[in-house]
Amino acid sequence: MQSFVLARWRHPEFRRGAREMLGITLGISAWGLVTGVAMVKSGLSAGLALLMSLIVFAGSSQLAALPLIASGAPLWVLWATAFCVNLRFVIFSAQWRLYIGHLPLWQRLRFGYFAADLNYVAFMRRFPAPEQEREQQLPYYWGGVCLNWAAWQIPSVAGIFLADRVPTEWGLGFAGVLALLGLTYSLLSDRKSWISAGVAACAAVAAYALPLRLNIVVAIAAAVAVGLLMDHRLPDASRSNKEAA
Repeated sequence: MQSFVLARWRHPEFRRGAREMLGITLGISAWGLVTGVAMVKSGLSAGLALLMSLIVFAGSSQLAALPLIASGAPLWVLWATAFCVNLRFVIFSAQWRLYIGHLPLWQRLRFGYFAADLNYVAFMRRFPAPEQEREQQLPYYWGGVCLNWAAWQIPSVAGIFLADRVPTEWGLGFAGVLALLGLTYSLLSDRKSWISAGVAACAAVAAYALPLRLNIVVAIAAAVAVGLLMDHRLPDASRSNKEAA
């Protein structure tokens, strides 16, 4: 990986990708620190927490799974929750396929491991069409994801090893919520995403009494259903408006 990065870091698009991710790394780092502390506070050993951070590399599903692990939830609930939380990546991958479908499998697997929400947003903003500047796409991607990975893993590892020294009274849970809200806000780019987020919030509150934090699963299912419904309905409406104009 190191030689791969060194071969690309001199490319202007590599630096541009890192530069455009720089503004949001503070929120990512705060989120990573909170997750590192939370993993140990939830009962995981430092070794298991480190393994989870490096292998899973998915903050939202990690935070969703931790209270379930602490409460002794069945394994199927853990899997279902993590699957639902990361379901958005199935949608992302359908779009990524247009850009990297021609690459060998091992390269696509490596690409998929480092892919994250905000990298997807930045990349699609930079390259809205798959055929646009193809030789620039991968350097830009790796510049962004390398910075994103480091901004997550370094604070997460620090949180793991410093968890025993971090008092609970510091309110890191609230800090994590703020970090998540900041990252979520950056993803709300149009009316569809705002409506889906609102439906998810209402569903999570309405189903709060469900055991094993299943209100999270309900919220995600509701948001996905509303998003799919709008994808089928709103394009037709916008097309009708254009024809009427």
